[in-house]
Amino acid sequence: MPAVPVPWNKGRLDEAALAGYVAWMARHPVAGVAVSVHTGRGRHLAPDDRRRVLSAWRAGLGDRILVAGAWDDASAAEARDLGADAVLAFPRSEDPIGYHQQLGSHLPVIVFYLYEAAGGVAWPLDTVAELVALPEVLGIKVATLDSVMTFQDLAARLREQRGKLLITGEDRFLGYSLLLGAEAALIGMGAALPDLQAELIRTRVTSDWARFVRLSSVCDELARVTFRAPMEGYVRRMLWAAAADGAIHRDACDDPWGPALAAHERGEVEQVVRRARSAFD
Repeated sequence: MPAVPVPWNKGRLDEAALAGYVAWMARHPVAGVAVSVHTGRGRHLAPDDRRRVLSAWRAGLGDRILVAGAWDDASAAEARDLGADAVLAFPRSEDPIGYHQQLGSHLPVIVFYLYEAAGGVAWPLDTVAELVALPEVLGIKVATLDSVMTFQDLAARLREQRGKLLITGEDRFLGYSLLLGAEAALIGMGAALPDLQAELIRTRVTSDWARFVRLSSVCDELARVTFRAPMEGYVRRMLWAAAADGAIHRDACDDPWGPALAAHERGEVEQVVRRARSAFD
């Protein structure tokens, strides 16, 4: 499930690019998408823009899954009313149990264990286990960025809680996170080359190890040039990658909330996308 960014052009939501992106993604083997999460700048979007984005994806995905970012009662209710199937809860340190229960009164909830530099909360393992055990919770998305030890510990703990999904958000070690037991992926890297990443997951399920290793290497190279310092620049880089993959127009790659990036970075991202597409096709 790609966590999709929003195409912006000259500081405005590019609705034509959004419509094309939805149609492009719908042709790919994705289970659904996540909108208005960190990659989609959900908390920054104006309410009207947020509703336009969610409605466009709901209309274009058919019966596939739509997850929406939520951070309070109003955002969860809005997601429900616009046809989302579940919410991804932006992390909060205050009363995490009550917070997830509140969101869960509207839609099923995915807990989000996000690294602190991106606004996440390093809950203790016991708190994570308590959150995942809530009846409103489907599972947990884990995005530690570079803390393999944290992912290992969380994955081991989650294996004890049957019936709850471990969802990887680990773009920088996607293949390894699947080996540790992740049963699904909800990743910003899926904004481009989603069919490659879906195939990586399939090879894990079928134990096609030679192809798994090769595709994992390709995904790691894509993540290396997109998920790097300054880390908040990954949203713009993934828009560049999506444009290089033919998903959106190359001018619809603004990110009003991201940092300025060096001019040479776009060429590096485009080159890696071309190599990845060639290696997969």
